[in-house]
This record gives sequence, structure tokens and C-alpha cells, in this order.
Amino acid sequence: MNVLEAIYTRRSVRKYAEAEVDRATIERLLQAAVQAPTGMNAQPWTFGVIQGTELLRSYSDRAKAALLSKLDQYPPLEKYRGTLEDPAANLFHGAPALVLIYARAAGPLAALDCCLAAENLLLAATEMALGTCWIGLSSILFDSAEMKTELGVPTDYTCVAQLIVGYPDGPTPPVEKNPPQILFWQ
Repeated sequence: MNVLEAIYTRRSVRKYAEAEVDRATIERLLQAAVQAPTGMNAQPWTFGVIQGTELLRSYSDRAKAALLSKLDQYPPLEKYRGTLEDPAANLFHGAPALVLIYARAAGPLAALDCCLAAENLLLAATEMALGTCWIGLSSILFDSAEMKTELGVPTDYTCVAQLIVGYPDGPTPPVEKNPPQILFWQ
């Protein structure tokens, strides 16, 4: 698979097979992530990995509770109230692994640099026949002071990306994308 094939075939997968993703495979994804370009070569990323569907399920429940408690502060998220209140809903969709990308306090481009690392990871996973999905709703949990203390993450780090990883349970159809909107071309 070449890079353009990976770009055009990558999908946000929300249904996973029960197969675990081994440590060596996740380490390969992390190696791909750190090949991303960074402003001033800062390389501000750090990673956390959580494995196990049951453990991820418990984090999903905690993230849903955290979101529900602050829904009034985030009106656009009101549309997710039903999902957040549903005990059967799992924000991590049964994936066997979660990769968290934290930005160290390393300048104004740290979050953008971490997003570049996340995209590298997503594309590498596609090439490796793995499914991924960015679970932004869980950022409220993993960026909280309580969770940072629990996981041993320095309090001044920011959780930029929360990426589930696993083997897709069947095909994921493409989503139609809008054409580029070109504001200018000089």
C-alpha cells in the first residue's frame, strides 16, 4: 500500500474484532507516529497506551459521567446526551487498545505537532490492516488532573489525541468528503 492508498482507504472504525493488538504492533505504530514533522524539531509528544476491552470499558463509563456532569458547559455536545446516558454505550467501541498522545509544554506548536504524529499513526495502522478512530469525547477524562495523577502524567501536559486501535470487525464503508474549498490561489 502506498501513502495515497492509505489516505483514501483510512476509515474511522467503530466495530472491532475480539483479537488483541500485541505490544510489538503498537510499538511499530508509535515509531511511525514520531516520524512526523514538528515545528523547530521540538518533538513535543509523549504517549500512553491502555490495553484491554474491560479496562477501556471502565474508562468509557468514567468519560461519559465526566461529560454528563459538564454538558451545560459544552452545548454542542448536548446531541450526545442519549449516548452518554446509555449504560450500554461504549465510547471506545470495544477496541482492544487506546493510544493517548500528550503534548509536553513545549511551545505554541505542540498540539499541532501531536496531531501530525496522530495522523502518521492512523495512516500506519491503515497500512497494517488495523482500524482506528479518534475518540475526542474522551479528552475530558484523559486531560483531567485526576486522571493525569492516576496515570502518572505531568499536570502541565495536554492530552491532544485519543486513538483507539484494533482489528476491524468487517468493512467500514467510505464517508463522502467535500471537495477542497480554495479561498485563494495566487
